[in-house]
Amino acid sequence: MKKLLNVLYVTTPNSYLSLDGENIVILVEGIEKFRIPIHNIESIVCFGFMGASPALMGFCAKKGVGLSFITPNGKFLARVTGGVQGNVLLRKKQYRVSESEPEITSISKNFITAKLINTRVVIERAIRDHPEQVNIVDLQEASSYLRTNIGRLQKSDTLDEIRGIEGDSAKKYFEVFNELILQQKDSFYMLKRNKRPPIDNLNALLSFLYTLLAHDIQSALETVGLDPYVGFLHRDRPGRASLALDMMEEFRAYFADRLALSLINRKQITDRGFTIKESGGVQMDNDTRKEVLTAWQKRKQEQITHPFLNEKVNVGLLPYVQALLLARYLRGDIDAYPPFLWK
Repeated sequence: MKKLLNVLYVTTPNSYLSLDGENIVILVEGIEKFRIPIHNIESIVCFGFMGASPALMGFCAKKGVGLSFITPNGKFLARVTGGVQGNVLLRKKQYRVSESEPEITSISKNFITAKLINTRVVIERAIRDHPEQVNIVDLQEASSYLRTNIGRLQKSDTLDEIRGIEGDSAKKYFEVFNELILQQKDSFYMLKRNKRPPIDNLNALLSFLYTLLAHDIQSALETVGLDPYVGFLHRDRPGRASLALDMMEEFRAYFADRLALSLINRKQITDRGFTIKESGGVQMDNDTRKEVLTAWQKRKQEQITHPFLNEKVNVGLLPYVQALLLARYLRGDIDAYPPFLWK
């Protein structure tokens, strides 16, 4: 099993990353602020525009350390990768499957079924744990609606049908999302899900967490030898990691939505950490970003029993485990791809 290592998040906007021997060195205005041996790091995520030295980028590629650049408000900019590695036979099988309508429909159905099931768990837990603080009628209606759509998914036989059910379900889910917010309701609320740029605090937080999740899933897919840019539900588009977006669907509620609600309801973050830019978009400040990243890393250290493998794994390794299971399915080792189902 892969070892869960640290992710280095560089949040100071004017940081520059360089290499000294086998150490990552962070410089701010030419002054060394931090260094760490690269063998302790799984990947680096830099929120800024100063960049990194070619020597560091090359060394990260050689050592298999992911290096991604993201804007301060969480928009993905670029990812540094080295030469293509991994199992070429596995990737060729992935490419063949991506051209087979019946096969990609079957896999996509599993991705979205898991998404709807995991989304229902978020709603059902709110009903169970906070019956006096939520609108039970609205949440039960949304849960029932999602259950019906799960049944519809099993009968769907085209990608367009699956996409339609997914979009319809997401709309219903976000219509009741405000009911899941128990504290700071005046500061964190959703009129509708939006991005590019997010126009309220809640959407800014969710978009930031989804970016972190996409990074981790793309890294996991590359680690097992799959091509993250060749997807099944999300079709090919230059520069888009379509397969990472596919697998993200089953993890959105479990990883990102759940953590966002926890941060808000426990008042670990407040509206003071968000500002409205001239463009109208909302951006987190540096301290809030650090608080979110700390919670993200802490969450990844927790352990659960994987529902398919029936083995204890760190939460942070779940994307890697699912990438392995997808690779096993594509190789023909198992009959179907078993998505992650939150119990």
